[in-house]
Amino acid sequence: MSLFAGVGGGGAGADPASAGGTGRALLELTPHKVAVCHLVQVFAPPAQAGGDVVPPFPFESVAHHNRLGLFLFTLTRSCDDFREPSLEELLRQLKAVDDLTNGWLCGQLTSTLSELNSPDDLFNFFDKLRGVLTAPEGASAEDIFLDPNSQLGVFLRCCILAFNSMTFEGVCHLLADLVMYCNSADASYDLAEDEDFDSDMSNLMDADVGPQAGIFEKYHQGYASESHMGESSSALNRAPVSLHDFDEDNTFKVHDNPACLRSRWQLEAYLNQQADILEKDPSSVPLNSFNATMTQLQTLAPELHRVQFLQYLNALSHDDYVASLDNLHRYFDYSAGMQGLFARSVSPAQDIVVGKYESALLCLGNLHCYFGHPKKALEAFAEAVRVSQMNNDDSCLAYVLGAISNLLSKIGMSDTVGIISSPYSLGSNIGLGTPLSIQQQLLVLLKRSLKRADVLKLPSLLSFDHLSLAKFDLKHVQRSLVSFGPNASTKLRTCPADVCKNLRLSSRVLTDFGTDVLSTSNENGSFSTSWLRNLSTASDSWRINSMKSTKLHNDFDSFHYHAQPSPVPAPVLQLAGSSYLLRATAWEHYGSAPMVRMNALVYATCFADAASSSELSLAYVKLIQQLAMFKGYSAAFCALKLAEKKFPSSTSLHIQLLKMQILHERALHRGHLKVAQQICDEFGVLSSSVSGVDIELKTEASIRRARTLLAAKQFSQAAAVANSLFSTCYKYNMQVENTSVLLLLAEIHKKSDNAVLGLPYALASQSFCKSFNLDLLEASATLTLAELWLALGSSHAKRALSLVNQSLAMILGHGGLELRARAHIVLAKCHLSDPKFSVPEDPEAVLDPLNQATQDLQVLEYHEMAAEAYYLKAMAYNHLGKLDDREEAAALFKEHITALENPRNEEDSLAY
Repeated sequence: MSLFAGVGGGGAGADPASAGGTGRALLELTPHKVAVCHLVQVFAPPAQAGGDVVPPFPFESVAHHNRLGLFLFTLTRSCDDFREPSLEELLRQLKAVDDLTNGWLCGQLTSTLSELNSPDDLFNFFDKLRGVLTAPEGASAEDIFLDPNSQLGVFLRCCILAFNSMTFEGVCHLLADLVMYCNSADASYDLAEDEDFDSDMSNLMDADVGPQAGIFEKYHQGYASESHMGESSSALNRAPVSLHDFDEDNTFKVHDNPACLRSRWQLEAYLNQQADILEKDPSSVPLNSFNATMTQLQTLAPELHRVQFLQYLNALSHDDYVASLDNLHRYFDYSAGMQGLFARSVSPAQDIVVGKYESALLCLGNLHCYFGHPKKALEAFAEAVRVSQMNNDDSCLAYVLGAISNLLSKIGMSDTVGIISSPYSLGSNIGLGTPLSIQQQLLVLLKRSLKRADVLKLPSLLSFDHLSLAKFDLKHVQRSLVSFGPNASTKLRTCPADVCKNLRLSSRVLTDFGTDVLSTSNENGSFSTSWLRNLSTASDSWRINSMKSTKLHNDFDSFHYHAQPSPVPAPVLQLAGSSYLLRATAWEHYGSAPMVRMNALVYATCFADAASSSELSLAYVKLIQQLAMFKGYSAAFCALKLAEKKFPSSTSLHIQLLKMQILHERALHRGHLKVAQQICDEFGVLSSSVSGVDIELKTEASIRRARTLLAAKQFSQAAAVANSLFSTCYKYNMQVENTSVLLLLAEIHKKSDNAVLGLPYALASQSFCKSFNLDLLEASATLTLAELWLALGSSHAKRALSLVNQSLAMILGHGGLELRARAHIVLAKCHLSDPKFSVPEDPEAVLDPLNQATQDLQVLEYHEMAAEAYYLKAMAYNHLGKLDDREEAAALFKEHITALENPRNEEDSLAY
């Protein structure tokens, strides 16, 4: 049988023409590859006809033999660093597999390398490797041999080909490199059992790998470290470099370790891995050290222009506009369009190289969008659409349409003339003479991008478009493009079924993508890199199990479940996680608190490894908001402290905003208006002054300001801020936000004793809520409407009670502490205001909701509402003739009123 049969060769086993189009060897033969070749030879020794199917020496079981095979497979595909690991690092990793043989593999490796003293020794070494790939005469299917088409087989063939292509001078240089490679390792390679290894790039770069006394000391006399001459392969795959460090005596020394670059496939995978790290957590990547690493890699491999693209991403994540723009220009100037950004079509007949100009425009548009220049971003995107159409670059065109849709959905725009051909037409068959609204343009762009992604078989973009359509269906009432005639649509509501349908379709696309693509060998090296990183952890549990029994029956299963990461690509996991995050947001709108918590928990639990820091912090924010609503501020602040340790508020905008929101709510409840105004000023600083940027943050800042003015009883100023905010939301088509603003206006008029003026706003807000299926907000609007009717007189008590009963089930089932307490107070007020209601006949109808309200408000420290609740309790006890209870309630009422009118220790509201 063949070991690892059917495993693709990946980058190393590609067609020779794909290795640069020259007659050079597929890879540069280095000492590390020679060491791996020896381990492959131990794993699959030359086959012998008629041999028994038993594990070869020195393996004690088939599982132990497979452990080395898995280790070699991941070793040839991992890409943790752009340089190959040193011998010391290889021995550290091999020690986890070599435990049962008491260092036999490590000893054989070092002794074999020490015996390679001449070109003849190297020739004999590679000549023996041929027997590993050649099945002997008369071999049957049960005989063990290495499949030449497997990953290890292709690697071995490439190494043999590289050696056969070397000149005599190249062989001599390989021997000299072997000297430095062996001298870089400590002679005492027998490592401690519990010593963990770390393959972090910075540790590798700073590691002391200088020559040390050991079993390879004889090489110092055999070979000199003269300069290399007569290189037989490209400078891309190898580049000697001197690493400078200080020894224990603080004396300067130069390390003679040759830093050989990995294969081109591994370098590309390494760069992709660094790009994923920049996307997931840019704050964890230091700007200068990352640039230094990329500069070093660019010096060693000048042909890798994507290094400049990584520097562009790094500068972008650190908000350096000049550096990001400069690196972006350099990347597209030097790459000459030969390195496309998008995957090619699955059909080999449509193998079109992506042009550089439209890709550059797409990146430039994203750059302007990130730094808050929406008009410049739209100009770049529009030009990218034109060039993509001219060059028939369908993939880039689909991504540009997706980028424009993302821009329009995230950034408020009031005018987008010229995005879709002209502002007055959608094509040749529809010309209405009326410019399209932002929502209509966004919907058309999303559907165009969705259609192109489906035709081009771009699953990631297809899933993203479905998520974007779900977000659109959630936040916008779909109006027909033709607003009159028999084909005009009368549907002026959002449809939760459409949102759920698009969310399901997005997940289904990713599922189909997983079954079709993950079965092939398409991983980029991150899986193997993670496998090696977790090797020591897995080996610890495996070693414990092996101590219990001399026969290893389940060590492979233990190794598999404890060490291997998820094989699903990170972009797939990110999109799948975004679906759950959007589900949580949808249930926030629809008013189901348990579903919000469930989806946020699923995201934080299952997709944390692949999620970006921004999205993961957003999931934490949703969970902490639920704590604040249902458990009070103490529980929320405890969770916030834990979240700040994971996401520092200085680097995470979501965490920073959440902290300010909770502090502002608590300050308003306590009556600390100076603190609330100070937090409002901080909101104003955070909200950008650039038109069209951070529009949601601007909305939040205006709402906080209006609520602060309302708490200070400056009703006219609060109404002016709310009216201005309503105009802004209407201008930018923020329909859902308008609902909250209308409810705020109704609240302002209610507290200013203008109930008649507040009724239209409450009714309008209630109508908006019904159109958008905002069930919980609709219940709050209905409650406000009941309060306004009560303010008009006791004759409207029955109508107000009917409205409260309509919303009570929703509020008690999904509302937070504040909303529940407010509903209980309004319910008691309705009974007390009704002249036909007798408190002595049914005291529980008034006292039970008031008692529940006071308990909830005690947790929130809401002085104003708590004072109202105790005032109503005092009235109820007065009707019942319970004078002691009345005086107690009156005393508590006075206590809350005093705390509200004469706030003390306001600085405590900023502590948590």
